[in-house]
Amino acid sequence: MSTPVNLENIRQAPKVLLHDHLDGGLRPQTVLDLARESGYSELPHDNADDLARWFVTAADSGSLERYLETFAHTVGVMQTADALSRVAAEAAEDLAADGVVYAEVRYAPELFQEQGLTLDEIVQAVQDGFREGERRAAAAGKRIRIGTLLCAMRQNARSTEIANLAVRYRDAQVVGFDIAGPEAGFPPTRNLDAFEYLRQQNAHFTIHAGEAFGLPSIWEAIQHCGAERLGHGVRIVDDIKVDDDGTVHLGRLASYVRDRRIPLEMCPSSNLQTGAVAALADHPIGLLTRMRFRVTVNTDNRLMSHCSMSSEFAALHETFGYGWEEFQWFTVNAMKSSFLGFDERLAIINEQIKPGYSDMLV
Repeated sequence: MSTPVNLENIRQAPKVLLHDHLDGGLRPQTVLDLARESGYSELPHDNADDLARWFVTAADSGSLERYLETFAHTVGVMQTADALSRVAAEAAEDLAADGVVYAEVRYAPELFQEQGLTLDEIVQAVQDGFREGERRAAAAGKRIRIGTLLCAMRQNARSTEIANLAVRYRDAQVVGFDIAGPEAGFPPTRNLDAFEYLRQQNAHFTIHAGEAFGLPSIWEAIQHCGAERLGHGVRIVDDIKVDDDGTVHLGRLASYVRDRRIPLEMCPSSNLQTGAVAALADHPIGLLTRMRFRVTVNTDNRLMSHCSMSSEFAALHETFGYGWEEFQWFTVNAMKSSFLGFDERLAIINEQIKPGYSDMLV
């Protein structure tokens, strides 16, 4: 008889996270501490519990633009090397404590230059923090590896500069590149020079697409820009028709995404908050999983969504009835889709993920 599926047991299972924003995963107390140290005075509350509730409520607007406004406060307290290192170290610790064995955590270096840090200083501070967090996790008996994705903000004009930065640090565990920010009005093709450079350098990249904007964003990300993965990608469901009798018809783009095994970095709780879906039961992850798209499960922003990988899995269990077999499938999907080298991916699958789920399934 398999292990009961509950939150505590899910925490013990190995998990892989591909879509998590560094500035969306701070501990509330850390936000307060860093604000006090830096003199940042714009926080809406001065105690951790109230502040944590505020972030969730403010992000729970049904609008991606309103959701993104909450980051003014986290970014506002992350403007020094020490702050960046602390946040990165704590992120690694928190993810490891939740059973995550591999994570790709992303952030936009250009957002942390208000006090004069150079892009290189920012990347080095974050990488130092991740390595410290990995060491602390190991000391606590938890094994985790963190890869970094560097984001360019799609509404700005620095994507080629950030792409160069990602390539420069790819031997220091910066594993890829992304563009983030508001989709509407800022299509992926605005950043074609950056994507062309990355392809020439044999570098990896994912693109936020199909979250707040529809199929054109996904199509451009794949066919014009060459995205290896889709950040969110929930709107691919707009190219799928389900008849009354349950027969499913895939459009040309949806078929292409499924046939090519293009990974979807799905973030259920976040998608509810930004209005991408009205209820978890309506989330395309149910249909896309049934149709065997390359679905992965992610947190997006753990602070704003008050979530973890374990709570996301638990919510999917409650809503769709998923159990250990589905959780293992999501996890192997994510590890296969990571930007680590093939041998490293295979080692984590065979040495950590499969043995971990074998224990749950017996």
